[in-house]
Amino acid sequence: MTLEVAALEAEAVRPEDAGFSSARMQRLDDAMRRLVDDGKLAGVVTLVARQGKIAHFGATGTMDVTTRRPIQRDTIFRIASMTKPITCTAVMMLFEEGRFLLDDPISDFMPEFAHTRVFARETPHGLELEDLERPITIRHLLMHMAGFTGPNADSSHRVERLYAREQVRRLDKPLADNVRRLAAMPLLHQPGAAFTYGMSHDVLGRLVEVISGQSFDDFLRERIFTPLQMIDTGFHVPVRALDRLATVHRTDDAGRLQPSDSPELDRSKPPVYLNGGGGLVSTATDYAHFCQMLLDGGVLGRERLLGRKTVELMTANHWTAKHGPFPAAWGFPEGYGFGLGVRVLVNPALSGSASSVGEYGWAGAYSTYFWIDPTEQLFGIFLAQFEAMTLRHGYLLQVLANQALVAAAG
Repeated sequence: MTLEVAALEAEAVRPEDAGFSSARMQRLDDAMRRLVDDGKLAGVVTLVARQGKIAHFGATGTMDVTTRRPIQRDTIFRIASMTKPITCTAVMMLFEEGRFLLDDPISDFMPEFAHTRVFARETPHGLELEDLERPITIRHLLMHMAGFTGPNADSSHRVERLYAREQVRRLDKPLADNVRRLAAMPLLHQPGAAFTYGMSHDVLGRLVEVISGQSFDDFLRERIFTPLQMIDTGFHVPVRALDRLATVHRTDDAGRLQPSDSPELDRSKPPVYLNGGGGLVSTATDYAHFCQMLLDGGVLGRERLLGRKTVELMTANHWTAKHGPFPAAWGFPEGYGFGLGVRVLVNPALSGSASSVGEYGWAGAYSTYFWIDPTEQLFGIFLAQFEAMTLRHGYLLQVLANQALVAAAG
């Protein structure tokens, strides 16, 4: 089934037309309203679609607790790590052109990584490093298994503090410069040895530039956003649309919501650094086009971005360890493995979501969240702007959407 752009711009269909119960879908609206009324979130936009039809499209609360401007369906959000599946799609488009194989070393394209070293231990004299036991591969990057961590000046780990001290993610430097700086830093562990959420997708963005010969933003715009009519998605918000950009909130010492003043939140001008791990802004409608493309096996209407088998490869579980990859501190449900840029459900009983085996998706640092369930031919999107990232609210939307399903996929 194909989700037509016109359908996204119109009112949602009756839930029954997509196999849902209206009475049960009302529970979803009620839950989102409680999140706002209880001061958990300033505002939220939610979308649930099935079999090419939007069964729910809601906007609850405000864009900013100070101005009290109502949030709208076309509100623009910083989607943070929901950027990553888009970056992976760009990479897999080049994979389909025969530019590389998944287990090719990234040093074939970025020679600076041929001599990257690995943290072994910390001694009284400093860090002890060791050589790579195996090359860093493109598959390692896609699965967060390359060993790259992120800069964190307050971390207890010396390598993360080193990344921060050496400024491996400078916003005033282009992607190429930051990636070269990263290559000189030690990996947290040997490639393939563990799941470490860090700067792998920053490197993937640079890989796209090197292979395609285009800047990362140009590639995304020409090859993904324009074909999918993702008209509000990019690395910044143009002046004409700035009044639609939601404010990111945090809680003060009394637990009250207030706007965040972090300079990293500015999206008013094109950035120097094109962050493939978390730099995009988007809307529910735009991201729905992206989700439907994946759900339909790489095609939306007449625009095919990926082949069906490539989408199957991306969304298969590549994680083979006994326990799931995600740190306990994330609060991620059990039962998930990992594909090429997305989590993948392998045990619905452990997850507690009532989703199907093979459901996949991801989330973002400002409490954004999406999931796609191919068996039920549905997807859902949760967009908020809350700085203390939580998976709970997006996961709640997923549970409530599933409980509203009453008809089998046909």
